[in-house]
Amino acid sequence: MSDQKRLLYRIAQAYYEDELTQAQIAGRFGVSRIKVSRMLTRAREEGVVTIKVVPPEEHHTTLEHELEQKFGLDEAVVAGPGGDEYHAVVESIGRAAASYVARVLEDGAILGLTWGNSILATVSAMALTPLPNCRVVQMLGGLGELEAEVHGAELVRRMAERLSCRPRNIHAPGIVASREVRDALIGDPQVADTLALGKRADVALLGIGALGPHSVLRGEGSVMSDGECQELISLGIVGDIALRFFDGAGRTVPTPYAERTIGVDLAEMKSIPKRVGVAGGKEKAAAVLAALRAGHVNVLVTDAGTASALLEADG
Repeated sequence: MSDQKRLLYRIAQAYYEDELTQAQIAGRFGVSRIKVSRMLTRAREEGVVTIKVVPPEEHHTTLEHELEQKFGLDEAVVAGPGGDEYHAVVESIGRAAASYVARVLEDGAILGLTWGNSILATVSAMALTPLPNCRVVQMLGGLGELEAEVHGAELVRRMAERLSCRPRNIHAPGIVASREVRDALIGDPQVADTLALGKRADVALLGIGALGPHSVLRGEGSVMSDGECQELISLGIVGDIALRFFDGAGRTVPTPYAERTIGVDLAEMKSIPKRVGVAGGKEKAAAVLAALRAGHVNVLVTDAGTASALLEADG
């Protein structure tokens, strides 16, 4: 064995087995700290040192990594076992999303919320996390009955309560009667300021909607009739984020609702650093895939079944 090979091994041994610092190793072997650093890198490159990362039990870390690699995500979070039943899946995703928010949200940040069952599950699972300088902002005007748990204003109020901070609501419906009404409302200073705040969000929780039987659009105080949902499907629409409808490639599809919707649109959301898609279940797979293809979200919280379906999809 050459002196260089021997020194390479001894330095790696001292660092990884004896847990000496690079400064201690430099003093012990009479070399510079820079040379120690370079030799540790070389030890990994030449196989003198191999590193094995062991995943925790009962987690879907392999699925998460594969999703990140395939779709260029900043992070994927795959929820733990929740069963096949829709509501169990949604609750599991909500718990995972709440944990994610508690981890990444910093005091003083702006948190934007859309609406939907998954966002409701996230808010319901959120532990008391005092961040008094945060703002929680509604990104889409109210839809359905004001008293409904899934109503955007109620979700924002409850999330702000969990974070011990101030809510900011859009005091207007999500869909109005005409473009003229929408233009008048978004010209109101209070509505305009809230929308501007939503565009500046640091983290946005985005429900990814589909037009299946569990769609919130067909829920309590339904926003659309079954016939209207079928019309959207006939246009090639597979899903929406905040009533901005898109096809299987994630391209925005013009609809009669576009010019009557009060909320932050998909193009404006692109400037938000963490766009967190919160969705899962079999009927959501196509919508989630489209959102990923178009880069509408850069963080995904979903379930194992949906994650596997996304990885198996072409393109």
